[in-house]
Parts: sequence; structure tokens; C-alpha cells
Amino acid sequence: MHETPGTPAFDEEVACARLGVPYVPAGEKPKPEATLVRTPAEGSVDWLLTEYKRRVEGKINGILLGRRSRMLEDVCEYRFGSTRCGALPYADMKRRHVLEMRDALRPTAGAQNEVIRALSAMFSWAVDNDLATTNPASKIKLLYSGDGYHTWTVEEVRQYEEKHPAGSKARLMLHLALYTGLRLNNIAILGRQHVRDGVLTIRPEKTRKTSGVTVEIPVLPELQKTIEDSPTGNLTFLVTEFGKPFTVNGLGNKMRDWCNQAGLPQCSTHGLRKAGATIAAENGATDEELMAIFGWTTKNQTTTYTKKARRKKIAAGAMHKLRPEQN
Repeated sequence: MHETPGTPAFDEEVACARLGVPYVPAGEKPKPEATLVRTPAEGSVDWLLTEYKRRVEGKINGILLGRRSRMLEDVCEYRFGSTRCGALPYADMKRRHVLEMRDALRPTAGAQNEVIRALSAMFSWAVDNDLATTNPASKIKLLYSGDGYHTWTVEEVRQYEEKHPAGSKARLMLHLALYTGLRLNNIAILGRQHVRDGVLTIRPEKTRKTSGVTVEIPVLPELQKTIEDSPTGNLTFLVTEFGKPFTVNGLGNKMRDWCNQAGLPQCSTHGLRKAGATIAAENGATDEELMAIFGWTTKNQTTTYTKKARRKKIAAGAMHKLRPEQN
């Protein structure tokens, strides 16, 4: 800010900043906006990204494409010396370049892995479409980034239920997430039209344009009772105070509030999905059963839970072996 605080000019400058428009001091003329139109040179990283976004649009999840695109745009703006990465030939990109950008563009292991995933996805597409011969991001081992979202414990579920009694939207949200394993974007659209003869059938948005997997699971008695005890909407189980379906972001924010009210700031909707998978695995669910419940298409996603469950059972059965032999 350049104007003196407390003056009308300062207030006007603040207002312009909030609106995202240029501030023009009194007596000065607005400066003409500089427009930079960059036409990517064919064969450059910029050109490859333009082609990737144009040709995969509508074929993969829009949210995923948007997230990848923003990451890849940052890659294009990265500079090797004085030259933008986007201006360089993509055929010359090597593993060492990918590693350098990974470490420079993002500060945490999880975010650095997303750089790798985005580049690998674009180059894998390029190889499949005969635009590239190699994928410089392939076979780069992902960095360990922890276990991601916090997995709810049984005690945390009980604590949430104590705060939000039966018949509340908050309790309905908890049980819809816990007893279906659905993601937030699917819970937001879930309604009675998805349940027939005691079976819930839905095609998750994340798989709609890829594997096309449809989730078909029985509605557990605990969930059925919660639905019957709760106020619901006509098209979706969960509705706002105005009787309208929640947006995905709106429902996510509401769940954040409900968790905070229960004294569980570490908990989230996705953590309930992980809790469900953990409970199922510890109760003996196989990889194939977890894939059917959660709509996963590969065992890469299930083995995390089944291996942990097996280790827990093996350790429980072997702990007596730590005791010294009694003579």
C-alpha cells in the first residue's frame, strides 16, 4: 500500500485491492494494460501442455485436470538459468530436470510428489499419442509423505456422535461417509434414488470417465436407521438450511464445522473413508472386497490397509514370544 492510512485515498486503495483492480491515484491516468500473448513453439514444453489440456479435456475428471494443469503451468514457468522450462524442447527433458523442478517448486514431500505425478501423466499421454518416445518422470520413486489424512479412531467417532445426536444432519453425514466409504463429492449428490431394495448403487464421479466402476453395496441397518431418523431432502439426503442440495465445497465446509464443534479439528470426511477401510481390513476384508466396497480398481490402493491389518494380527499373536522362557 502506498497511500497514508486513515486518508480517503488509502480507503480507495484498499477497496481496489479487495476487488482485484488497479488503483489509480488522484490526478494520474490509468496505465494501459500490457497484454502478453505467447504462442507456444511446436515441440516446446509449453506446446505439449497446450496440446495435453486441449485433447484430454472432457476425457478425465475436470477437477483432476485443473489441478494437473496448474502444476504443469508452474513447471513451464520454472527457469533453468535464464530460460523458462516452457520454452525448451520437451524431448530434451531428462530425469535430472524433473528432480530439480520437484525439489524447487514445492516445499513438502506430498506436494513434490504431485509435481512428479502431473509430469508423468502428461508425458505418459504424450507417449501413448506418439508425441514423445520417453517419459522422464517414470520410475521416479515417490517421497514418503506420511499417511495423509488423519484416520478416525473409534473413540473419535463416539466423541462426534456424543456431540451430534441421532436425527441431526451432522450424524447423518457421519454415517453416510463411514458406512458407504464414498468420497465427499458423491455424498453431496447421494439420495433415495440411489437406494433400491436395500442396495446402494452409484457410479463415483472419480471413476465416471476412467474405469467406469459402479459401487453396489448393501445399506447396513445402522445407516438405514440413521436415514429414517434424520430430516432429508427430495433429491439428496443432505440439504442446506434452505432445503437445497449442498455443493461439494459447501458440504466439506459444513463437515469441518461439525468436526470442530465436536472438538475434532484433526478429523475430516476423507479420514472417515480411511477409517472404514481400516475397520474392514481388520475385520478380515480381502483386497478384492475392499476394491468392491470403495470403488478402487487396483490393489495398490487396498494393500496399504490389508498389510497393516495382517501385521497387527501377526503382532498380537506373537507378543507372547517376547516373554522369557520360564524354567
